[in-house]
Amino acid sequence: MEFDDLKTAIMMMASEMEHKPEDAHELHLQLRKMLDQIRAMGMPLPEDLVALERKLERDVEGVRPE
Repeated sequence: MEFDDLKTAIMMMASEMEHKPEDAHELHLQLRKMLDQIRAMGMPLPEDLVALERKLERDVEGVRPE
């Protein structure tokens, strides 16, 4: 998958999460997979997507920021 396609898919997932927060765990897994693909291409990860990944991780694990 091309970088732009990955980024578009990730942004669509983020939008979906707003409408279906109960699917956060599945979305987190999909996001991790897509970010791993970006890493494999040797591309830098956009900071906003890294922040989204961290937020999903906290939400999925039930950890709230202090």
